[in-house]
Amino acid sequence: MGAWVDSLNHWLTSQSWLWQEQLEAMPWQSLEQALSLFVFYYPLVMAYIWMIGGSLYYFRREWQNPLALDATPELPDYPPVSILIPCYNESENIRETISHLLHQNYPHYEIIAINDGSKDNTLAILQELAAQHPQVRVVNLASNQGKAVGLRTAALLANSEYLVCIDGDALLADNAVAWMLRHFLSNPKVGAVTGNPRIRNRSTLLGKIQVGEFSAIVGMIKRAQRSYGRIFTISGVIAAFRKSALHEVGYWSPDMITEDIDISWKLQLAGWQIPFETQALCWVLMPETLNGLWRQRSRWAQGGVEVLMRYFSSLFNRRALPMWPLYLECCISLLWSLTVLLLILLAPLHVWLDNPQAMLGDLSPSWTSMLLSLTCLLQFAVSLSIDARYEQQSGGRYYYWIIWYPIVYWLINIGTAVNGFIKAVRKKRGQRAVWVTLDRGLKDHAKTHHQ
Repeated sequence: MGAWVDSLNHWLTSQSWLWQEQLEAMPWQSLEQALSLFVFYYPLVMAYIWMIGGSLYYFRREWQNPLALDATPELPDYPPVSILIPCYNESENIRETISHLLHQNYPHYEIIAINDGSKDNTLAILQELAAQHPQVRVVNLASNQGKAVGLRTAALLANSEYLVCIDGDALLADNAVAWMLRHFLSNPKVGAVTGNPRIRNRSTLLGKIQVGEFSAIVGMIKRAQRSYGRIFTISGVIAAFRKSALHEVGYWSPDMITEDIDISWKLQLAGWQIPFETQALCWVLMPETLNGLWRQRSRWAQGGVEVLMRYFSSLFNRRALPMWPLYLECCISLLWSLTVLLLILLAPLHVWLDNPQAMLGDLSPSWTSMLLSLTCLLQFAVSLSIDARYEQQSGGRYYYWIIWYPIVYWLINIGTAVNGFIKAVRKKRGQRAVWVTLDRGLKDHAKTHHQ
């Protein structure tokens, strides 16, 4: 038995040296170095692109804004507005959501709540609220049709040209409708307006990190994208639309997993503009468990890939030229996630070849890691400073928590990007995207929002 083990060890050793000689004979080191450089310098370069674009947006449109955050802008006209709320199992949140909507500082609006086959008592609560408040209308879909179908149904039944869409667990600021309407009234080319979502639940580490993420990452990127031309997506939880623009592009697509990304590309490819209204605030619930976060980010990633696949052919016309930078950046971002995963998977091969630092060592070169870390902290500082006016509590208190973002979220986002890519490729075209049960955070702490 001992002789057999010695023979096996001798054979494995010889094979190891054979593999090592073959790898050394290949241009492996050059490829390895190129991949490592891409992994480190892509987020480094993009951080400065986002910071420059976000800062330009801030100094052009926010810095000298004479109106206070709680002020309501004066409009040349006050046309009717329909507020659409698609609901699926929202019995715990819908009363508070509609209660906030009833206090909008806007003279003419209706509230259309769509019950999309809820399995709880959401429909009964909506009917009760409709009986108490004449502004509230209820649309009941007997079975779960998906958010896109619910929004389209409500849009067709709405009495207004301007539609404001929020989620069933969101709390809309009292002056948000007026802030978004001013864009439609001042520019006939505006097809939609994306609002400024804020995080309600902040009791856990994931919740605190997401507060910083929506400022340092989401808010900064939206500002930068608007500075450079187009945005990748509206915020599905708070957005306003011109009904005629929706009608032109065929409304929301029922087979796209993320209807907000899809409608953003539809409108912009058709020539419509989508501004970002930072003062249209909306407080939302976000996942506070790793499982819930994984499912949410996988869905976002899948929706992005579905859009890249569906609208590639639509990019080859003059009107779509401003969308090319967004398209390329999304493709490079996906490639970056796949590259990181590849380097991680190849690392055991180098360990087996008695070269454990060949890959993992290159994944953390000291000076590059330090530069990337400092850049990350700089981006967080800049974005939190810009976004501070939209937080009642000091944004600095979340600076400590957001430094964990690269560790917690980069690893999750790499995995979800790959998972979303696989799901998007495997999905059959035309397959209906329906509601699923979502992680809405810790309910006991969810009501710690604005006053």
